[in-house]
Amino acid sequence: MTKRLRSKYKLNRRLGENIWGRPKSPVNKRDYPPGQHAQGRRRKPSDYGIQLAAKQKLRGYYGNITEKQFRRTYNEAVKVKGDTTEGLSGLLERRLDAVVYRMKFVPTVFSSRQFINHGHVTVNGKKVNIASYRVNEGDVIEIKEKSREIIMVLEAMDSSERDVPEYIDVDFGKRRGTFVRTPKFSEVPYPVPMEPNLVIEYYSR
Repeated sequence: MTKRLRSKYKLNRRLGENIWGRPKSPVNKRDYPPGQHAQGRRRKPSDYGIQLAAKQKLRGYYGNITEKQFRRTYNEAVKVKGDTTEGLSGLLERRLDAVVYRMKFVPTVFSSRQFINHGHVTVNGKKVNIASYRVNEGDVIEIKEKSREIIMVLEAMDSSERDVPEYIDVDFGKRRGTFVRTPKFSEVPYPVPMEPNLVIEYYSR
């Protein structure tokens, strides 16, 4: 198992949930945190602990983005008119790595980030290699022609693990998709319950 996989799976076990819904997650077999004495040290978490876990889960789901990036996204969500919960999930779903993942061109958010960093993706015809790039409604995301037959892409499109959500339109033949609209929180297909309201409580302390 690679170091990257070990790191991802360790996050799953620490949180006690299979946050990406992957069939090979060790949480499916061992639903306790990593460590020699983990099974015997579970205590009732404090309010702070519950809020922290909610933050780590949401941050981890989007590829374990840095605390600095996540905090910046939260600060922007606070300024968005309306419900901050909706604003936070909407901004996270507009990240380019999240959009490419939702389009099923890659198997994981982590591979999406690497795929973008290596220059395989264009937005409205222009190469974008920044995973945190924020997509706008109506933007067209496309895999560059020379990258369309990469085995990882073909396998991801053929996978039955996930479906493309309604707020994204994809033409698999052309390896192209459109970010139709920013989704409501209830529309985002999280494999496990997410609690952005607790994230907001965490940062509002």
